[in-house]
Amino acid sequence: MKPSKTKRDIRAELDRQMADYLRSGGKVREVPRGLSGRIDPKGPLTPLFTPRNSENPLAGRTPLTEVVAAVESRKHPIPAPKKPKKKRPRKKMILDDFGQPVRWEWVED
Repeated sequence: MKPSKTKRDIRAELDRQMADYLRSGGKVREVPRGLSGRIDPKGPLTPLFTPRNSENPLAGRTPLTEVVAAVESRKHPIPAPKKPKKKRPRKKMILDDFGQPVRWEWVED
């Protein structure tokens, strides 16, 4: 089995790569905290993937409501109706007139 890299190994490799980059003449620019790479950071997010038809973005979509309903129905199948359990006989204590136990009998309800 190949041993996996630990966090210490990964950190050492990154430090080594950074030192090599700086030795070869590379420079690191400082970027102020909170600065965004977006043109208008307060505006809405732009979609990463453009639809096929740029004029009407909903034109390239296919309705899948039936497919989703079929998948959902397979996720939660309707349970089969339970069979009624057979009534098992139970022991019943037979008492005499004074409340003393006399014997046990098997009774079916």
